Amino acid sequence: MSGGPLAGVRVIDLTSIVVGPICTRTLADQGADVIKVESPGGDLLRFMAQGSRTPGMSGKFINFNRNKRSICLDLKHPDGMVAMRRLLATADVFVSNVRPVALERLGLDHATLTAANPRLIHCGILAFGSDGRYANRPAYDPVIQSLSGVAATFDRAVGEPRFVPMVMTDHITGLIAAQSIGFALFRRTSTGKGEAIEVPMFENMASFVMSEHMGAATFEPPVGPTGDNRLLSPDYRPLATKDGYITVGPNTDAQAFAFFEAIGQPELRDDPRFCSAAMRTANAREYFTIRAEGLAKRTTDEWLEILGQRDVPAARYNSLEDLMVDPHLQDAGFFTLEEHPSEGLLRRTRTPNRFSGGMRQDALHAPRLGEHTREVLRGAGYGEADLDRLVAAGAIVEPEKVFA
Repeated sequence: MSGGPLAGVRVIDLTSIVVGPICTRTLADQGADVIKVESPGGDLLRFMAQGSRTPGMSGKFINFNRNKRSICLDLKHPDGMVAMRRLLATADVFVSNVRPVALERLGLDHATLTAANPRLIHCGILAFGSDGRYANRPAYDPVIQSLSGVAATFDRAVGEPRFVPMVMTDHITGLIAAQSIGFALFRRTSTGKGEAIEVPMFENMASFVMSEHMGAATFEPPVGPTGDNRLLSPDYRPLATKDGYITVGPNTDAQAFAFFEAIGQPELRDDPRFCSAAMRTANAREYFTIRAEGLAKRTTDEWLEILGQRDVPAARYNSLEDLMVDPHLQDAGFFTLEEHPSEGLLRRTRTPNRFSGGMRQDALHAPRLGEHTREVLRGAGYGEADLDRLVAAGAIVEPEKVFA
């Protein structure tokens, strides 16, 4: 291991699908030694995503599990649980998205683990917080998008509830979990003690949505309706030009007045509906309609030139394919190629954020199921004879036996 602000931090990762792996990938990218503990069946994301060359190595799994080591333990086997406890005894962080009742059944709850390792930070990523009636219910991203009001914002904007076509609640909650672990690691530097962290998807997304859209209902009694008119406008989207799409964001008076000039309607700066940020917000639908009508008159390249000269925020619309050849991302070396030992040549994304104190240098490929089982358990004190016995007993599974 080398470089990165979390170098020297060991994380035991009992997570699957997206929300947990996003959290632990974030920690791994910053230098933490993340040991991904998988059951003999493996993380479901290995199989349920499109795009794969070999069984159990989907493109989505590869993207969410770089810089980690995988060990394959059967936690229902007594020897598998002994190995897990050995790892946790010397770990800094334990992350799971297993329901609390199941963790207690396994003896992996915070109270049990902290008795053996008082410095352990125990982060549970949950669907719902433990103090509400939904506690211990199962949920995935679309359930949370529906319940937390994300889908309702589409209903307000376009007349039909929809999901954001990404597992957005998983991404956001996973990043919040990584942030929370960083906070706990900082506090441990002064207290010397670990702690339990609970990161619920529903509550975090409800906060995310209502911070934007509680609006006038912030006040009691409400002084107006919920929702941000600008964000809920049907024209809050990329707008058509003569030959494609463009997105503009003239928010300040200077930007808005420059935009009015660019579309040939400078008189709008004196229109009481649009003369200030407050009035443009109050009349967002009309403001967006004017933007849409004005932008339809020229090509995307023409608008980028005209708006760029006036310092009006604007960008062309990128499809997913366009994004992969975006010139800025090419300048930044955002997409890189790597040779994976079992999957061949792969494209991966670079860690976007930079630390002047140093970054992780030893980029690890996304692991095959159980690829590092022997390596990790040797580090926990197991000899080769012990490992052979565990394999024979079915407590651990080696990669060449997986998917055979």
